[in-house]
Amino acid sequence: MRSLHLIVFIIISLFVRASKSVGGFCSAPSIDEETKPIYWKVTNPTLSPSHLQDLPGYTRSVYKQDHALITPESHVYSPLPDWTNTLGAYLITPAMGSHFVMYFAKMKGMSSSGLPPKNVERLVFVVEGAVMLTNTSSSSTKLTVDSYAYLPPNFYHSLDCLDSATLVVFERRYEQLGSHTTELIVGSTDKQPLLEIPGEVFELRKLLPVSLAFDFNIHIMDFQPGEFLNVKEVHYNQHGLLLLEGQGIYRLGDNWYPVQAGDVIWMAPFVPQWYAALGKTRSRYLLYKDVNRNPL
Repeated sequence: MRSLHLIVFIIISLFVRASKSVGGFCSAPSIDEETKPIYWKVTNPTLSPSHLQDLPGYTRSVYKQDHALITPESHVYSPLPDWTNTLGAYLITPAMGSHFVMYFAKMKGMSSSGLPPKNVERLVFVVEGAVMLTNTSSSSTKLTVDSYAYLPPNFYHSLDCLDSATLVVFERRYEQLGSHTTELIVGSTDKQPLLEIPGEVFELRKLLPVSLAFDFNIHIMDFQPGEFLNVKEVHYNQHGLLLLEGQGIYRLGDNWYPVQAGDVIWMAPFVPQWYAALGKTRSRYLLYKDVNRNPL
């Protein structure tokens, strides 16, 4: 019993220490923090792996049949197959029940990407640094933080990095629908229009066209402190989520999880889900959602 009390005391002490530190859970953003690049907390979370080093065996990560919370202290990086000088951490894969893959790619200096398997589509979103995208026409486009590229299945391309960059990558086997075909799309979040969501208060942008050709989309959702989802969602779609900024509470099934920038969530079909933003700064997350296909 004494050891249990000690563990609880250590956990509470860590949270108090983090909350009182610069950029802590309850603090207002400092001047230094306001000068940081966008999404910097994805790779530098408030409650970082270093905060947990005095708790052997402790992690906030959770894996259940219908959802998973994958937090930074439990990410495992290894060389990405067919990529050069790049480490990857697979966060969501079919082994847990998903029909898509989501992973971080940490590209070092003079690194380049590999191609996805045959008939697999890919979307990359830059959270740190910059990469050059080159396609079959040999034209190159620079992708910086908050920009993205959708690469259709069997589309030759290369992502090259001279310095360093962190990407979040989504891949899935493309599900053809009649004669519809997808095409290369390059864009950035700030260029996408805000969409109306009747009954909701959060701001929504979609990174891909609302077209039958696409079998998934990526949503960018913004919540001001205190805002929350009005609908307690239960649906057939799967989700892969990366919290880009801020912090809040996510309900998954009968569980309630404190979450922060850098956390990743997988949601299986029909798991009850709900989110509320906490803290004193905007909360933003990136959300994968399968669309436009019959679930049969």
